[in-house]
Amino acid sequence: MQFPDGGELFKAAEKKSEHLVFFAHFFKGHKKALRRHIDLVNELGFDAYAFNLKDDLKDHKYVPYSQISKKFGMKHVLADQIGHHLNLLTDYKTKIIFAFSNVAGCAIEAHTRRLKEGVNDVVAMVCDSGPGAGNFFQSSYMLLQEQIGVESLPLKLLGTPAVAFGWSPKLNSDIRHDLDSFPEGFPILSIRGWRDRLITPMDIDKVFDHHKNLNWKKLSLPEAGHLNGLRDFPSEYKPAVEDFLNQFRH
Repeated sequence: MQFPDGGELFKAAEKKSEHLVFFAHFFKGHKKALRRHIDLVNELGFDAYAFNLKDDLKDHKYVPYSQISKKFGMKHVLADQIGHHLNLLTDYKTKIIFAFSNVAGCAIEAHTRRLKEGVNDVVAMVCDSGPGAGNFFQSSYMLLQEQIGVESLPLKLLGTPAVAFGWSPKLNSDIRHDLDSFPEGFPILSIRGWRDRLITPMDIDKVFDHHKNLNWKKLSLPEAGHLNGLRDFPSEYKPAVEDFLNQFRH
C-alpha cells in the first residue's frame, strides 16, 4: 500500500509482537530524525510506522483550522493528520503510539477522538520530551530560539504569542481533559530530561499528574535536554523503553 505524507512501514527482522509502533515526530521535524528510535523498536521485534507531519503554516494555507474538531490551531490539524494515518493502518489491529515533544499532545487528542468514535486500537503510548502544560509562552520562546533559530530578541518577543496561540488557543490545557477519557490502566511511559529548556519535567508532570486512570511511568534523564535522550544517553534510554515494551511482546 502507498501511504500519503511519505508514510513508511519499517518491518522488524525478527518479529516478536503483533503491535505496531506508530511514530509521530516532533514539531518541525522529519521522519528521518527518528531513525534511531525506529531501529530500536525493530531490534525489539516491533514493526514501526513513520510519516511526515504537515507542520508548516503553508501546508494549511496559513490558517491551521481542524475540519474535524472545528478548532483553530496547529495542534488540532496535526491531530487530524495523526488520526488519519492511524486509520490507514488496518493490517495492524493494535498500535503503540511513540510521540515527541508537544506533538505528543496532538497524538493524545487524536486517540481521544477515535475513542469517542468507538475505535480502541491504541494500547499504550510513549511520550518523549512532552507534552507540556503550564508555562507555554516560555516553551514557545525557547522553540523560536533553539529549534527554529530566531536570534533577534524583538522577533522572539513578537513571535512568542503568535507561536503559542497558533499552536492552540487553549495552550495545551485541553490535554488533561483528553486524558480523562483514556481507558482504566492505560500504560504511558513519559521520558523527560532534567536539562530540557523547552519543556521542563514540571510542565510534563502537570499534564499527567492526578490521572488515576493512567498507569504511567517516568524515565528521568538527569543530564538530558530536549529530545536527545536516545542519542546521548542510550544506556539509560534503551533499557527503559525495552522494559516498557516487553509487556507487548510474545
